[in-house]
Amino acid sequence: SSPTLKTLPCTWHSQVSLVVVFALTYSLTVIGNASIIALVWMNSNLQTPMYFFLCNLSFLEIWYTTGVVPKAIGVMLGTSQTISFSLCILQLFFILSLGSTECFLLSVMAYDRYLAICYPLRYSSLMSSIFSARLALSSWLGGFLAISLLAFMTSRLTFCGPDVINHFLCDIDSCLALSCSDTGHVELATFLVSIIVVVASCVVTLVSYIYIISSILRIRSAHGRKKAFSTCSAHLSVVTIWYGSTMFLYVKPSAQNSPDRIKLVNTFNTVVTPLLNPFIYTLRNKEVKQALGRAFRKK
Repeated sequence: SSPTLKTLPCTWHSQVSLVVVFALTYSLTVIGNASIIALVWMNSNLQTPMYFFLCNLSFLEIWYTTGVVPKAIGVMLGTSQTISFSLCILQLFFILSLGSTECFLLSVMAYDRYLAICYPLRYSSLMSSIFSARLALSSWLGGFLAISLLAFMTSRLTFCGPDVINHFLCDIDSCLALSCSDTGHVELATFLVSIIVVVASCVVTLVSYIYIISSILRIRSAHGRKKAFSTCSAHLSVVTIWYGSTMFLYVKPSAQNSPDRIKLVNTFNTVVTPLLNPFIYTLRNKEVKQALGRAFRKK
């Protein structure tokens, strides 16, 4: 039989309130990220590698939250609580692949800021449009390839019930909990993939920022230091939020966290974070704010 998804532990009235919050958050996320893509597309001065990567991130966030929120709303309303095992594995693959891609994209964006701040005179030749396109493509391919084996191994497990997933989405821990076969090899593969994707990309980001900060500190004028830091402060905020929640969820040898705690962190990771990114980049970025101002003045 098809497994049943469970909601966050709360009353019916609280669930209706959550549905409203989820629906509003989802709408704002799609509008906010789509607006960033449109803004970069319409402004030639924003068509640089940094904003090209930002468009990739915004496009990813739209699909990342789309893979979770509509189904979660159906689960909370009680209209769509069952899901076939094949769709469950597909959702798992889709969400984890996009999450892995985001890790790679954020590390690529950190490397881009490293080149821009540490090699400003050579930046345009080092980060050409072709090279930036290759980096973005590699992030997408790497993210989906990294999860392919994991999703395949999970699909080969034997599921014998109880057919209740203690979550509003199909994640790796929930699927392993439903299996009656040995899941040790899948848990080990999950841990290794997490180390490769999350920790490796985090190390690239961290090393990039060590060089960035040391380069900024060598700038003599306070105005120059402030200007240099402003170009990467938005990305640094997004990186901190993303890696904090992602490491909590996936970089662990087995399912050690309580289901309710995992639900709450997953809610933040898949619903709140995609909403925060466009606001962080628009509120902390002078060029984006100027482009927004010009767009509103035209209207």
